[in-house]
Amino acid sequence: MDKKVVLITGAGSGMGKQTALFLSTFDFIVYAGTREPEKLQSIKQTNLIPIKLDITNSSDIKQTIDTIYKEQNQIDILINNAGYGLVSTVEDVSEEQMYDQFNINVFGVLRVCKAVIPIMRKQNSGIIINISSFLGKIGLPLLTLYNSSKYAVEGITDSLRYELKDFNIRVNSIMPGFFNTKFARENLKTNFETFDKNSPYSKIVSNLAPVIVDQINNGNDVKEVAQMILEIIQNDKFKARVTVGDKAKKFIPMKKELSDEDFERRVREYYKI
Repeated sequence: MDKKVVLITGAGSGMGKQTALFLSTFDFIVYAGTREPEKLQSIKQTNLIPIKLDITNSSDIKQTIDTIYKEQNQIDILINNAGYGLVSTVEDVSEEQMYDQFNINVFGVLRVCKAVIPIMRKQNSGIIINISSFLGKIGLPLLTLYNSSKYAVEGITDSLRYELKDFNIRVNSIMPGFFNTKFARENLKTNFETFDKNSPYSKIVSNLAPVIVDQINNGNDVKEVAQMILEIIQNDKFKARVTVGDKAKKFIPMKKELSDEDFERRVREYYKI
């Protein structure tokens, strides 16, 4: 068989870019999907192909998928990585902000899956890896929209595993903790009213926001995520979901062991909220 063909969304930076670079050093042809493919043109790895992809636009997705299929006649692995985090209280969030968060983090995943699944079904093979978050199992204040979008990604993963099993398509989820990427600088969007000094939520903002940003900026190396993706690809018996990073490995097992109330108390104590 030819080399496996991989499509990664949100591959212009962070985990997506690192994963694209990492996989392209192995026996894969990697299409690095990003809204700004010109940013990757300086990379001179033969197996890495930057390609324009806007996951909010169904016709753009179709054009991208058609291009890949025309060139390779197969798509073997889809890595749904694109996403961002909105930092806002529910009281302050606008309708537009709510929609935008889900449009990328949830509907974007569904749109790309919808476009790729028919190809994988006809091949009778494929792997879909959804990059979720440990916050897809754990709630935190100020991140309600991001949390709920990642909870939705976990639900998509669970349901697709049933839906696609008969077509030999594996679906897995990776739940990273906080990683040292440009996420805090480029992929966190804040609500102005929530961060206003006169906001009724100013206490929780001042206690929590700096800690979260610091934990992201001093988080694990993104290579851990790329290596985990390779493990999932190579092991057809890999479990449905896996955590990566210190915070994920700390909080997810704790959540399973404790009652909801005890877990909430631990989180309040940890983050002083």
